[in-house]
Amino acid sequence: MHDETGDKPPTPPSHEDFQKKLEEMLKQFPGISSIDMTGFSPGGAPSPPTPPEEPEEKLPLDFDFDYKPRDVKAHLDRFVIRQDEAKKVLSVALCDHYNHVRLALEGKEQPNYTKQNVILLGPTGVGKTYLIRSIADLIGVPFVKADATKFSETGYVGSDVEDMVRELVRRADGDIERAEYGIIYIDEIDKIAAAPDSKGGRDVSGRGVQTNLLKLMEETEVPARSPNDIAGQMAAMMEASQGKGKSQNTITTKHILFVVSGAFDGLEKLVEKRVREATIGFAATKSADPEAGEIFEQAQTRDFIDYGFEPEFIGRLPVRVVCHSLNEEDLFHILKNSEGSIIRQYEEDFSCYGIEVLFKDDGLREISQQASHEKTGARGLMTVCERTFRNFKFELPSTDVKRFVVDAKLVKDPKATLEQLLSDHEQQARNVMYQLVRDFGRRFMDSHGFEIDFTDEAADMIVKEALEKNTSVRDLCAEKFKDFHFGLNLISQNKGQKKFTIEADTVNQPDKVLSEWVVKSYRDSGLEAPATSPKESEGSP
Repeated sequence: MHDETGDKPPTPPSHEDFQKKLEEMLKQFPGISSIDMTGFSPGGAPSPPTPPEEPEEKLPLDFDFDYKPRDVKAHLDRFVIRQDEAKKVLSVALCDHYNHVRLALEGKEQPNYTKQNVILLGPTGVGKTYLIRSIADLIGVPFVKADATKFSETGYVGSDVEDMVRELVRRADGDIERAEYGIIYIDEIDKIAAAPDSKGGRDVSGRGVQTNLLKLMEETEVPARSPNDIAGQMAAMMEASQGKGKSQNTITTKHILFVVSGAFDGLEKLVEKRVREATIGFAATKSADPEAGEIFEQAQTRDFIDYGFEPEFIGRLPVRVVCHSLNEEDLFHILKNSEGSIIRQYEEDFSCYGIEVLFKDDGLREISQQASHEKTGARGLMTVCERTFRNFKFELPSTDVKRFVVDAKLVKDPKATLEQLLSDHEQQARNVMYQLVRDFGRRFMDSHGFEIDFTDEAADMIVKEALEKNTSVRDLCAEKFKDFHFGLNLISQNKGQKKFTIEADTVNQPDKVLSEWVVKSYRDSGLEAPATSPKESEGSP
């Protein structure tokens, strides 16, 4: 019998079957969930692509940079303690770079401009990453941090250096144009230096990584999709076959600011040797033991080359910034004054369980002293705090304890202090609440410049009300006295008064008493009192 099926060519799959099978195959590649097959014919050559729609006219990137170097340093001062010279150098370099970016966007680019890439030198935990992250937050550009030790020359082992640029796009929510003005920060850059005493260098990939970074730091175009990303490449192929434009397929690094950093262990010896060899006469007998930061300030390009960097690589990092190690006093100021202080984090952690914690100065100093022994800079503060509060975080949320004080005694012996706190927490809680009332007055002074002193009776009333309402003292005071700085400012303008006493009647009727104070200040000064409330008279919404 004749088999008719053997004489017929196989029936090609339908368009829908072909697309379905392709999508099933692509499920193994994360990042692609579906493919538009409108440009393909399942049985033969691809059908002509659909003419692409005319792209909408894209407006220039809105990049409004009008900061002065002092503005940038003032912002950094809020978060990073010390490192004043580093802040100045970074502030100037940042303003130079982004002013150039602004001019380039306006079509006024300076010819032969040298990008202000930065190299940061300093021990761990001194605020290098924090400085750069704070700068990126200030100007609103995407920020990427990477570790130089994770890069390889080829990208098949470890990470490709170009992955940092692609990560900028992800941080910019896919906005390639904004990513092209971001900041890339590479830590531990000293680890890719070739060892000075080896013939071939520390390793082959170290020099290769330097070469690849060279291209990025100057100006090159990076594919938006990694060559090793099979799924991404297939998606790019689909887009190209459908006639979609390539304008968003590459990222230029021309205006990306690169910052590299490292501890550079051993560099100080090279600098000392060079300085010693160049010293003659009486200075040759001079002995000194300066800290590494002071030695680093004398580092020259030759020293970095001797350390193991290619001359072309170190030449692309014209701005050199030295960060100095932190002492015990610096750590104390970080805890007490920095807006990013870790004690704010612990206050929030405990507040999630309805627990108020008050940090006393002697407690902060004890934390700082212990952290200085860790020899890890500001990172030691987290180590000490976690060791100190570990059991407090575990035990207190399941008890009735709602408040406690962190003093030197607690930090020195947290176990014994916790046991005592659990045994007599009721009286302890009231004592803490009284101190929180006084602390509110101190913070009010720091924020608004007016000294408010609570009488014992007033403090008693606040504590009693906080207990009755089961609320925090800080929240209660903030609510009661939320408009006080407006009224006190008026009084100060009329009478020059800067110190005020909060009595029981003020706690009971804060708005009424404040209005009476304001009216009296006008009468005492022979002025006409305003018809509006203190807040309205100040122009507050």
